[in-house]
Amino acid sequence: MTRKRTTGNAVGRLRGWGGVTGMAAACAVTASFTLLPLLLGGSGAAADASAGAPGATSTTHVTRARAADCTTDPWASVSPADATGDKVGEIKRRGRLIVGVDQNSLFWASRDPESEENEIVGFDIDLAEAIAEDILPEVRKDVRVVFRVVSTADREKMLENGDIDLVVRTMSINCEKNVTFSTPYFQAGQQVIASKDSDIEGYESLAGKRVCTADGSSARTVLKQKVPDAIQDPAQTRREEDRSRLHVSNQLDCLARLQLGEVDAVVTDDALAAAQIAQDPAVEFKGAPFTEEYYGVAAKKGATDLVARVNRVLADYSRDGRWTKSYEKWLEEQLPGKTPPGKPGSEAG
Repeated sequence: MTRKRTTGNAVGRLRGWGGVTGMAAACAVTASFTLLPLLLGGSGAAADASAGAPGATSTTHVTRARAADCTTDPWASVSPADATGDKVGEIKRRGRLIVGVDQNSLFWASRDPESEENEIVGFDIDLAEAIAEDILPEVRKDVRVVFRVVSTADREKMLENGDIDLVVRTMSINCEKNVTFSTPYFQAGQQVIASKDSDIEGYESLAGKRVCTADGSSARTVLKQKVPDAIQDPAQTRREEDRSRLHVSNQLDCLARLQLGEVDAVVTDDALAAAQIAQDPAVEFKGAPFTEEYYGVAAKKGATDLVARVNRVLADYSRDGRWTKSYEKWLEEQLPGKTPPGKPGSEAG
């Protein structure tokens, strides 16, 4: 399978409203094929049939990692380890790592129209492939990881049901999500975007404004705390046409609603907002980020052996330059000045 990962040309084609609308339409079509096995109650039979997975041959020493209670500390995860417990053993026997990802977040995980199979590429995808390579080094690169497209709202449910092993999808670490998180792999913050001619100046000026957020996102929770008078819940507006437009399954839908004038602003992570601004020069950041949060890899609650393994991969990924290489390729132009997140007080910080 030939990979042709390009950013500049794809961004050029997607700039402006027409580009975003076309991208959204393409995503809707590809999602129907990607999610079909799940809708039918299977586990990806087409991908499974092509994987050629070997049998279980794990002899790695099992390291029991201590699970930390959820706290406000994003680094309160299990200790990095070359672990092989129940979950890692299951993945090895299967011969594939199944990862829940996005398909419409430019630079993070989006369809590459120049690839032979319209494959998903981006910063999150590079990381997921690195994790798969560590767990399944003996399996061919083109079959050892299966990407399942998941919505923001469905991430936890698909982990709990066993439809996927991990979520690598710009998922903010917090105690509201019923998952086990890795240590952080990217630092972000909530930010407001709106049309350039809007009088909105930042999150403080969102009172009385119609604000779009994605279902299951930390943006909605934070906004309710920071600006309770912002209109982000259907019950807050009498306009019937607004009621289905404030909550969306995927963040890119918020940009489409903003472009159509159906909402006044969008609140999302600055990392995702930067990708949306790159697609539409008619919108811009309004104010500075008003939170500090971190993205983590998520696993099913209690899958500590898998998370310990992911944490070891993340430590190596940051230290050996792969994080920086991927960042320079996908994100540096839109989000300059970022470095691998490091635990306060550590040398990596």
